[in-house]
Amino acid sequence: MIVVELRKLFRRPRTWATIAVLNALPVLVAVLLVLTDLAPRPGEGPVFLSAVFINPALFALAALAIVLPLFLPIAVAVVAGDAVAGEAQAGTLRYLLARPAGRTRLLVAKLVAVLAFVLVTVVIVAVVGYFVGTTLIEPQPVVGGGTSVSGTSLTQQELVQRALMAIGYVALSMLGVAAFGLFFSTLTDSPLGATMGALAVLVASSLLFTLDAASPIAPYLPTRYWLSFVDFFRDPILWRDITRGIALQGVYVGVLLAAAWANFTTKDITS
Repeated sequence: MIVVELRKLFRRPRTWATIAVLNALPVLVAVLLVLTDLAPRPGEGPVFLSAVFINPALFALAALAIVLPLFLPIAVAVVAGDAVAGEAQAGTLRYLLARPAGRTRLLVAKLVAVLAFVLVTVVIVAVVGYFVGTTLIEPQPVVGGGTSVSGTSLTQQELVQRALMAIGYVALSMLGVAAFGLFFSTLTDSPLGATMGALAVLVASSLLFTLDAASPIAPYLPTRYWLSFVDFFRDPILWRDITRGIALQGVYVGVLLAAAWANFTTKDITS
């Protein structure tokens, strides 16, 4: 069943169209950087953009930073929200549950498909960003600059290791979005409703994070530590927010998946 769900997901033109649209914005930013020569000064502007002219390979991380606040969560929420609710809307959910596999196995298969989408999408954005950066951007010596956010230089091996850790961290952050989408997908027969429910939580989290009155709950908001992957590129690595982000996403994923399983295995399926 897992193989069937993976094939179903990655054979849809919509899946690859979504990934292509996600990559369009970083590519556009890279083209504008080359054509306008208006890169931010070191330490200013979006993370990593000030360093891509020193090491164009860092544009892989800049691409993730560009899509992470909005476009990547939307894509993940759409896929996760469609996982169960899409089957219900199409009238195929009862047919799937008529098989001996059962509800738990179906939910696990849907979860694996969503996780695969998250990982594949994050990796593709990073890989496309790497090739776009190294192809379009010419490295230039910049006085006072460096390949770390702290302004120091990192070896190529350190850059690769930290880039892989950053990609894994971003993927884990998006698993939290997927968990919200999958949970709402078990509550409704509308994929749009499930997607909007997940996005509403994330938008509310982002807005609350900007309010001083919400500072007591800020450390527990799901979007609080998304951009902490930047700390992998400080010298030395600042682990505090990274570990907090991993722990927070672990709690959200565990609780939401348990709630999705409890709801899906006990609800009446009418479509």
